[in-house]
Amino acid sequence: MDLGLQGRVVLVTGSNRGIGRAIARSAAGEGAIVAMCGRNEELGLEAVAELGEDRASWFTVDVTDAEAVGALPAAVMARLGRLDAVVNNAGIVVSGPLEAVPLDDLRRQLDVNVVAQVAVTQAVLPLLREATGRVLFVGSVSGRCATPFMGAYNASKFALEGIADAMRMELRRWGIRVVLVEPGSIDTDLWRGALDTADEVEARMAPEHRDLYRTQIKAMRKTVGRIQKRTSPPEKVADAIEIALTTARPKARYVVGTDARVQVALRAALPTRVVDAAVARIATGD
Repeated sequence: MDLGLQGRVVLVTGSNRGIGRAIARSAAGEGAIVAMCGRNEELGLEAVAELGEDRASWFTVDVTDAEAVGALPAAVMARLGRLDAVVNNAGIVVSGPLEAVPLDDLRRQLDVNVVAQVAVTQAVLPLLREATGRVLFVGSVSGRCATPFMGAYNASKFALEGIADAMRMELRRWGIRVVLVEPGSIDTDLWRGALDTADEVEARMAPEHRDLYRTQIKAMRKTVGRIQKRTSPPEKVADAIEIALTTARPKARYVVGTDARVQVALRAALPTRVVDAAVARIATGD
């Protein structure tokens, strides 16, 4: 049974670009009214103009700002009158060997990708309970399959797995469905600029860490180049989100992309030591 999105109000965080913008475009195309939010007002208003003011509304919100997040539900209600679903999509990536990751960067990674997701959900849950709505988290296959130099990001996405699982059971009595979408490598700014990011990460590393990880960094650059050639379009994630929003009995998880499905299958089928050896060899040449 398909519930449809016509007339439903869907809040999408981090929706001014990439996956979030694709989600907003898809939902609006199916008749939803999209409450788009993020930090970049200029890009946000550009996105609203693309979708049409009858289908989208922009809210400038930094999801790590408690005051701004607390004010969001009232702002959505004042402008749109209801809320049927939240798609927690906002996120960042902190990369580099964990030995060299500054602890402030690690805290920022967890604050944006974990704490802020919970904060937004807590803020809008009274509205979703009233509408018997839905909570969606855009996680990652990186929340199930760890890789070298992505430990901070892995930690944030592994945390979302537990949060989504617990919340799914906690909100069951009110009929609020909680869904986790797990994309693989998606054609967004994250992967397009991955080599530039690698340069920045290496430049910030202490000289001794650069020396220790020099060979692995070189191998990782080659791996990034290969991944960039086979990323999936963000519309694939948007398609999964649409299914999760409209299916009467959605799955707990939707894995998006061939690479993601292969990783999950191999992790389930092979011993950890075998997977570790294969991933380390591919990613860092070890």
